[in-house]
Amino acid sequence: MAASREVFDGSIDPMTHAIDLAAYIAGFAGSPLAPWAASLPWELPPRTPEIVRRLLAGLPAGDYVVEGEVAVHRSARVEPGAVLKGPLILGADCFVAAGAYLRGGNWVDARCTIGPGVELKSSFVFEGTALAHFNFVGDSVIGAGVNMEAGSIICNHRNERADKQILVRSGEGGSLQGTGCDKFGALVGDGARIGANAVIAPGALLVPGRVVDRMTLVDEELPGR
Repeated sequence: MAASREVFDGSIDPMTHAIDLAAYIAGFAGSPLAPWAASLPWELPPRTPEIVRRLLAGLPAGDYVVEGEVAVHRSARVEPGAVLKGPLILGADCFVAAGAYLRGGNWVDARCTIGPGVELKSSFVFEGTALAHFNFVGDSVIGAGVNMEAGSIICNHRNERADKQILVRSGEGGSLQGTGCDKFGALVGDGARIGANAVIAPGALLVPGRVVDRMTLVDEELPGR
């Protein structure tokens, strides 16, 4: 079953391989992550502990319940049995279900859902995104209004080869470029929909509104995948 594709211009500069985060996530420049807007997407996940700690220091007094390096907005709901490891910021009106596991440094924007059995590791998740249940998302930047159906995962490591460096493709049909890192999942644009049991291989750049069919492999190292 093939994943759908969309034409998307302006997200990657073919001369410099620079990636405009705002072209994928419209609210990036207006978010608390704005100081890092010029970063390449794979540069952000390794810095999640550092970035989240900086943001923790500037949170509005009284809006969050802070225990150690875990800050949960007072309007968020966390069910018993969820594991929240710092550094972590969980935004307003979020819901985290029993059995969820957040680790490695995470920033979760307002009105996000982290369902049962979800593991979120070293990632940034923008407003209104739902990781429904039994998902893994590792070392990724996820836009606003994204929905991941049950069992879909974003892989963050090339286990299948000796050279572990993550490669990304500069546009559909473009060339592969090295990232210099061996852990990076995906940059997922606003409003993307990832179907149940789909697998997103490391290094994916999913344009806003991308629909990934259920049971699909998206591996952008392979042309047409």
